[in-house]
Formats: sequence, C-alpha cells, structure tokens
Amino acid sequence: MLTRPMKILYSMFGGATMRWIGLSLGVGVFSGLAAVLFFSGVEFLKFILLHKLAGLTLPAPAGEEIFHGPAGAFRPWLIPIMTSAVGILTGWLVVKFIPETIGGGTDGTDSMINAFHNKEGRIRPLVGLIKGLTAVLTITTGGSAGREGPISQVGATIGSFIADRFKLTTKERRIMLLAGAAGGLGAIFRAPLGGALTAIEVIYKEDFESEAVLPSVISSVIAYSLFSLFFGTEPIFGIPEFQFTNALELPFYVFMAFFCSFTGWFYIRTFEFVKFKVFEPLSLRIGVMWTMGLGGLCMGLMGMAFPQVLTGGYGWLELAIKGELAISVMLAILVGKTLATSVTIGSGMSGGMFAPALFVGGMSGGLVGYFSHRHFPDIVTQPGGYVLVGMAAFFAGVANAPIGPMVMVCELTQGYGLLAPLMLASVVCIVLGKKTSLYENQVENKFESPAHIEDMTINVLEGLYVKDFFRPGRVTTLEEGTTLKALTDIIVGSNELYFPIKNQDGVITGILGMKDVRKVLYETCLYDLIVVRDLAGKPATLLPKDDLYTALMKFVDTDYGQIPVVHPDDTNIILGLLNRDDVFNAYRKAITSIGE
Repeated sequence: MLTRPMKILYSMFGGATMRWIGLSLGVGVFSGLAAVLFFSGVEFLKFILLHKLAGLTLPAPAGEEIFHGPAGAFRPWLIPIMTSAVGILTGWLVVKFIPETIGGGTDGTDSMINAFHNKEGRIRPLVGLIKGLTAVLTITTGGSAGREGPISQVGATIGSFIADRFKLTTKERRIMLLAGAAGGLGAIFRAPLGGALTAIEVIYKEDFESEAVLPSVISSVIAYSLFSLFFGTEPIFGIPEFQFTNALELPFYVFMAFFCSFTGWFYIRTFEFVKFKVFEPLSLRIGVMWTMGLGGLCMGLMGMAFPQVLTGGYGWLELAIKGELAISVMLAILVGKTLATSVTIGSGMSGGMFAPALFVGGMSGGLVGYFSHRHFPDIVTQPGGYVLVGMAAFFAGVANAPIGPMVMVCELTQGYGLLAPLMLASVVCIVLGKKTSLYENQVENKFESPAHIEDMTINVLEGLYVKDFFRPGRVTTLEEGTTLKALTDIIVGSNELYFPIKNQDGVITGILGMKDVRKVLYETCLYDLIVVRDLAGKPATLLPKDDLYTALMKFVDTDYGQIPVVHPDDTNIILGLLNRDDVFNAYRKAITSIGE
C-alpha cells in the first residue's frame, strides 16, 4: 500500500510522472557510480603508467590533480609498447565478445546514437563493460582519446539495462538510454545541465529529444551530485573570471568562428581519411586485432616524440587559457592532436572524440585570441576567453549541438560573462559546418529517425482516452497461490478471459489468459501442483487518463485481449477492464468521422 506522502506526491504529479522520476533517479545513481569508478581508474592508472613507469610529468587541470608524487625514471620508450599492447588487447576483446561493435560509429557517443536510432535503445551490458574498461586502458597508456564518449556509452548501457529489467516499452527504453548518457556526461564533465542538454541534442542535427528532457536532467543532476561527493564541486579548470565588455570584440569572435569551422573541417576530414582510407582497408587484410595494435603503435610513437598529444590533454588547455603557451606551440598541438586522435580512434581503439574536439577547438580559439591580443591589446583584453569560446563553438559546429556545449562552458566558468560571444560563435560555426558531422549515425531530425517513424502518420488514438472506453465494474482477481483445480471452478463461474494476479500484499504481479490455461487444463494430475503464478504473463495496467495509443502499444507488447484499468492514486485498485476490440472499434469510428 502507498504511504501518505507517496499518495500526496501521486496526487500532485500523477503516477506516470512519479514513475519516470523514480527510474531517472535510479539511472542517475548508477551512472554517477560508473563515472566515479571510471574517473578514478583513469586518474590512478595514468599516474602509475605514465607518471611513475614512463617518467612523464604532464600538466593536469586544477580540478583533477588527485594523485601526487615524484615521477619515475624517464622511459618514454614504454609508451608505444603500452599503447600497442592495449590496441591488441582491445582488438581481441572486441572480436571475441562484441563483434557487433566493429564499424559501429565514430566513438562511444556515436554508438549510443546508433543504439537510439537503429537498435531500439538496446546496448548489451557486455558492450558497455568492455568499451569502458578498454577506454580506461587506452587513455591511461597515452592514447589520444577522451573519457566523455566512453562514459556516455556506459551510462547509456545502464539506462538500457534498467529499462529492460523494468520491462519498459521501446520508446521508454530509448529515453532511459539518453538519461543514462546524460548522467555519465554530466558527472564526468562536472556540468549537469550541459551534460543533459548535450545528450538529448547530439542525436540529431536539427532537432532534440524533448521527451527525454526531464529524465535526462534528473539523471544528470543525481550523477553529478554523487560524483561531487567524491571529488568536490570545483570545475575542471582553475581559471580566472572572464567577462565580455567591449562590443568591438565581436568581429574577432566571428573571425575565430570562421577559423574554428576550418579546423573543424580539417579535424573531421583527417579522421575520416585515416579511418576509412588507411585502417579500414588494413583491417580487411590483417584483421581487426592487429590493426588496432598498429594504431596503438603509431599513437605511442607520436606521443613519445610529442607528449602534448597524449591522453585527454585538459592540462594543456588550462595552460592555454592562462596564456602560458606560445602561439607556435598551440598550432603544433592543434595539428598533432588531430592526427593523434585520428590514429587512436580511427584504428578502432576505445575512447571518445568529445574531449579531443574540445581540445582542438580550444587551441583554435587560443590561436585567434592571442594573435589578436598581440596586435589589438586595447580591444582583445582577455585572450584566454577565446580558448573557452573556441571549445564550445568548435564542438557545436562539428557535432551540430549548439546548446549543450555553450551551457557547459558557462558551467565551467561558473558564470555567463562570455554568453554573448558564445552564442554568436556557435551559430556561425553551425551554419558553416552544416554539411559535416563528427558522428556518423547522427540524423537530421526526428522524421528521419527509425525511432520516430510512427510520428510520420496522424495518430488519432492519441486524442482518445481509456476513461471513455473501458468497462467499469467488478473484476475477478486471483491470488498467486490459487491452484489449477481451484482455477477451473472460477473459470466456470466467470465470463472473463483474462484475470489479474495479485500477491499477498495486494500488488498486481501478472495477468493470466485463458490461452495459457488451455495448455494444462486437462492435465488432472497437475491440478494440485500448478498454481496461477506459474502460468501468468507479465503485469500490465492502464490509467483512465492514458490515451488509446498507449493502450494499443500495451496490447501489442503483451498480446493480451484485456488489460485492467487501475485507480490513479493506487495502481493496485482495479476499476474495470479495457478490451482490445474496444480500441479497434474506437479507431474505426474516429477514422470514419474524419472521412465525413
């Protein structure tokens, strides 16, 4: 039975809303825990493998300096050995256990997008586990990849898994998929609102998944809060406050947007060439495992010669924001990071394109900002702000996601001082980059997605409601322990074909149909051995306020002929039954009336 506070909440928000809130909270908790484990694993292994074993001292942003200690002996030759080994291991695991992921998209985020559009929101738990673990190894050995892509895929896997456990519909599973991705992204980037918005808009080029806003925001906030309990609320970068105060700066930001569009085109085209022209033909000749191993070797050699391209690189971004990198160094890092990321992810190794995109965008903005500051110091007074704006504008252009990255930067800077140039630069980058996309499975809008194919037709059932068509009255319910012998007596005295099943607490746990009983009806030797709990199907109920399209989907999902209609304040009180024929008759009458 519902407690008084729960009844009050149900009366305020409705049972369906409370159900979504509960599911979103659960997805947020598990996504947040996954983000904590993922982040801890990355930082710890990076400290051991790169700092202690290889002897490298790479800069870290202020919000991520978790492990401290003197560096080990300088052994840069270990980097290509480690990256090659991780590449081979990743290839073996992928071929052996998750071969369906080969060629499945750009990175973890793209795989999530693919699952949303083409796989009914399903991701096998083993996919999230293997991709998450191998991404940790890729990043911690020096691979040029980000953690945001893998953790969004892990979070999406959690959302998909929870949806399956609660037997949600395909539409609901897709929403939980996005909620899980939002939780992982909001936590790992320490930007709850930006993470939620990015997750729901990155799946389309010119649209966003509005129905997933509430679950994604709840999940992202919970995951971020849980992450903050372990690592604090400080943003990733320890940077000064930036303010836009001079309208004369806007032309410089526009020029920066043009430059970011060019570097975005270079970033995508380089990745596509390396992936499709180099590594894809190579994998057909020598196999996926050895191709990834070769990609790891190439990445390791690049990192040994140019350490600035190793791992995520947020430390170098912070130095750029503070003005501690020369223009020539930023240019070299921009080109090197593009090549290193293309080799790492293009060969098939696990990791994300999200962080490298922010990295390249930040360096692009920094080049324009510091060059402009050198020649126009009275107008461009804070060149570090161009790094932040470049990050958001660049990603907005290559991923066709204008809102999420912009909000992320505001959360990173903990203010809206750069909002005007952020909006302007993002719009310019999106317009100029309209024909390119970082994610292979991204579609234009809902009407080009298989997930929304039913939206292309007029659904008249959405305007009709269960309360107007169900048959109120007493409904025969059965206890889980009712024997087959007792059931035969009940059937004789009833005209009903489907019976709700309740447990000892009065909770509906299943539906028993006559077709399920016929299989054993004449097995008299089993009369006292079989109980209705063994024969019943999964539970299914409707609320009076549900529309008939929702009802039809439940009839299709369960193949029941009748579904009980329950009280909105207590879903275990049955008000009556809705017949499948009643839905079809209502549809026929509605179509006829439209034709008249």
